[in-house]
Amino acid sequence: MAPGQIGGTEDKGELIQLDGWSLLFHPDLLHGTPLAKSIREYTFFAYSVNEALHLMDEEYDVFVSLLRQIQHELDNKHDVFQNRILTEYISLLLNYCMRFYDRQFVTRKMDNIDLLKRFDALLNDYFDQERQLSDGLPSVQYCADHLCLSPNYFGDLIRKTTGDNARNYIYRHVLQLAKNELASGTPVSQVAYGLGFDYPQHFTRMFKQQTGMTPSEYCKSLQK
Repeated sequence: MAPGQIGGTEDKGELIQLDGWSLLFHPDLLHGTPLAKSIREYTFFAYSVNEALHLMDEEYDVFVSLLRQIQHELDNKHDVFQNRILTEYISLLLNYCMRFYDRQFVTRKMDNIDLLKRFDALLNDYFDQERQLSDGLPSVQYCADHLCLSPNYFGDLIRKTTGDNARNYIYRHVLQLAKNELASGTPVSQVAYGLGFDYPQHFTRMFKQQTGMTPSEYCKSLQK
């Protein structure tokens, strides 16, 4: 959990006695350490509570072992090395989180495939309703919200499933629509505005990044 996030269980009027581990650390602990610069790489801090990491038994053992090491270090007399050692343990713990999230994405392959289907359906619906004419291209935030996922979790899941980021996935969908229009002889500028681009130049840049050629070059290649 990141600062400001709220977690808990549904209040059913029952007394719940929680038993487990909780690791809390102040941001000041990281100042001047390599972890302070890399902490933003751990995108799971921005995941929603319902996207939590579900540990397997052996993974749980790894976590508890590290937490016991941290507890042991905290029980020792403070010296000039303690903060450095603690941040190294925390860094190791976070890297294990990254590894275990990777495993979780892989083991939920069928769920991920279902998400891609819903992602495609969402994009189809967006352009079928011509929302791009008023709202522009669908954003990653928009797609994540409509799929009931946090943007970071959604982006990481798409990357693990497809090997590419969510923004490029959207662009590839747009690209297929663009190719159909260009193949039918629609002018480049009209295609650009019709797909939700503010300027034809932005469309041309996206098209070339995705295909290696400009829209005009693509049209010429169809005539060969």
